[in-house]
Amino acid sequence: MRRVYLDHLAATPVLPEVLAAMQPCFLEAFGNPSSLHQHGLRARDALARARAQIAALINAESPEEIFFTSGGTEAANLAIKGVAYANQRRGHHLVVSAIEHPSVLGSVEFLEKQAFTATRVGVDSQGWVDPEAVRAALTDQTILIAVHHVNHDLGAIEPVAAVGRIAAQRGIPLFVDATASGGWLPIDVQAMGASLLSLSPHRFYGPKGVGVLYRHRRARLVSILHGGVQEGGRRAGTENVPAIVGAGVAAEIARRELPERIAHTAKLQARLWEGVQHRISYVKLNGPPPGAQRISTTLNLSTEFIEGEGQLLLCDLHGIAVASGSSCVSKSLKISHVLAAIGLDHALAQGNLILSLGKDNTSEEIDYFVTTFAQVVEKLRGMSPMWADFQRGVIDSVIQPSGRGTSFAAHASALAGKPAAARPS
Repeated sequence: MRRVYLDHLAATPVLPEVLAAMQPCFLEAFGNPSSLHQHGLRARDALARARAQIAALINAESPEEIFFTSGGTEAANLAIKGVAYANQRRGHHLVVSAIEHPSVLGSVEFLEKQAFTATRVGVDSQGWVDPEAVRAALTDQTILIAVHHVNHDLGAIEPVAAVGRIAAQRGIPLFVDATASGGWLPIDVQAMGASLLSLSPHRFYGPKGVGVLYRHRRARLVSILHGGVQEGGRRAGTENVPAIVGAGVAAEIARRELPERIAHTAKLQARLWEGVQHRISYVKLNGPPPGAQRISTTLNLSTEFIEGEGQLLLCDLHGIAVASGSSCVSKSLKISHVLAAIGLDHALAQGNLILSLGKDNTSEEIDYFVTTFAQVVEKLRGMSPMWADFQRGVIDSVIQPSGRGTSFAAHASALAGKPAAARPS
């Protein structure tokens, strides 16, 4: 069976050069960076090289502005909570976009239980946050703004630099979650005006178990882990030297190969979307169209009248790895908060699939996916009561409404004996 991997947003394979750089850290250069002997010195030198490599990837002023954590989630927690606690005498208000990663929103929700407040700025139908809406949300108590570089579900590239200028005007730290864009888009923390920025190396061919937090030297930050003085006292705990070394090498290669990676995945992205449109009816692209305002690696599709989990499982049976934007909990389907925020119809949100490309995907793999996915959709629709009702004219399409039948939401509500909620415009 052919194997096609289209879930690079979840994880990428470790590059051979990365693995080769990591291996000595397990057997030869195994010392603890906090030790004072030669073994410790060798490990400290390895960490210093990795800091310099990652600083170069994001144009940080100094490698000393790079801190290592256990992953992107911890980096976000440290940024959000660390800045909030460090600045709580100044204020207790945070401003975030409504479609941030759960690690960001979860950190904000945690702080809201401790006398902090937050404003969640909405987005438009493409997933873009309006910088002026961010400005309007600020108060004299605001101590942090958080806006991601690229949305992890939709692939929309946010106007971070414009938000950064607003943050600078008001003297408020800006945290940028770049875990969906690191290694795939140019990142310049100075041009962005970012006070803090997070990366996940396992999304650009580095190892799992390591995250990166950039902190500008003037950004106040307190530790949320205690019991050690590692990472300049900002993050207690012995550093994961092998993973950090691998992250540094992955960053160096990403910086060198970035133009080639972007050009390659952009061609595949366009081919994929064109193929899907040609072969499959009633399918919607969520987020911006392929182009300058969308990262080249990701497509978010909603296929009408079938559910995302069924699509994912059947694709997997055909050797294709993808991700679904919906998850089944008990008897109710919960949709992504991102899809809800852009006003996507609930039925379309349930039929969601996320495809993320990598540097080694080929045109032949894209064509195989399109052909196979068309078969998957045909099979699932053949088993779908919604598709049968649509064919009989009982319900109408959300993507291409014809005026015949009722909407799926109205039909489902009628069956349940409840009034239909208004469909988002």
